[in-house]
Amino acid sequence: MSTAYETVPAGSYAYTNTLEGVYYGPKCVETALPELLGTLGAKRALIVTGKSLRDKTGIVEKIENILKKSNAFGATFSEIGEHTPECPLVAGSPIDASKAIIFRLQQQRAQEISGKEPEFFRQIAIPTTLSAAEYTSSAGYTNKQGRQELTLSTPEQLWLSSGVRALDHAVENLYRPGVPLPMKKLCHAAIADLFRFLVLSKKDSKDLVARQRLQVASWMSLWPRKLEVHRPIGLSHTLGHKLGATYGIPHGITSCLTLAPVVNLQAEIASQEDKEYLAEALLYLREPSTGSVDGDVRKLSSMITSLVQELGLQRTLSQYGVPTADIEQIAIRAVGQEDEELLSKVKIVLESIY
Repeated sequence: MSTAYETVPAGSYAYTNTLEGVYYGPKCVETALPELLGTLGAKRALIVTGKSLRDKTGIVEKIENILKKSNAFGATFSEIGEHTPECPLVAGSPIDASKAIIFRLQQQRAQEISGKEPEFFRQIAIPTTLSAAEYTSSAGYTNKQGRQELTLSTPEQLWLSSGVRALDHAVENLYRPGVPLPMKKLCHAAIADLFRFLVLSKKDSKDLVARQRLQVASWMSLWPRKLEVHRPIGLSHTLGHKLGATYGIPHGITSCLTLAPVVNLQAEIASQEDKEYLAEALLYLREPSTGSVDGDVRKLSSMITSLVQELGLQRTLSQYGVPTADIEQIAIRAVGQEDEELLSKVKIVLESIY
């Protein structure tokens, strides 16, 4: 065993009326899925997945068999792929696509039923990456969901890069507006675990302790909370969204490209309070301070760069065919043109990863 822990973490947790339950640990799918079906009052389930998971692993068949034992299997739809243009389900990943399905069906039922709001269909998410999409309502879609873990068949690059995506969530929550202090503390802890266990997972792809600790860390990086209004996302995510769909760059890889240079930029543009939250991450990473808050922020950026390199995920925009002539427009779409100084700095960030 490559970690100091001998037992794979396992358990469950539930709270609020939008997250019915989180289940994690070995073989939890077999026990949790029937339990969640009962909790949600589900009679039939539609499995929404991607082609690769359906064709190259036995995961989907396993889920189908569990549902069949409960007489709850409806059908499987496996035409979802990342960044699918004009996808009839709008979203590009299975979990996000399920949210879109739920939203569309709810709209249809609302038109058919007058006088009362129709109840939403329910979603049970079984993630195979660390992107944490299962914890959010994302893009305004509302969902109720349970969660389990099943990851050994996930390709290494997808698994590790989605872990960097989770790191992106955790780090950007340290300076995003409207994030409460308890969640920042969870993100500090998530950052420490993501740094540690991503490296261990890279060294031993079958280390279940590392994988499960990463699943919990991804949860902590994007802890579910009720939002009265949608708050702005961080700059790394904003740039990632502009790069991902337009140039076909996977979500996790966009974080590998943008997170470190954006954190470095925070040493120049963030408020003193936000810089202090970023600098405090070094304490959780058991790294000594440089002696200044700005220096600590830049050190965190350097550590993220080193982690991405150690995971074998260092990439450039040129590798994905992003034209140099597009850099200015990408920056404008990300931050607008009102603040010329910020726009100039974001262009420098993009040029640094070309």
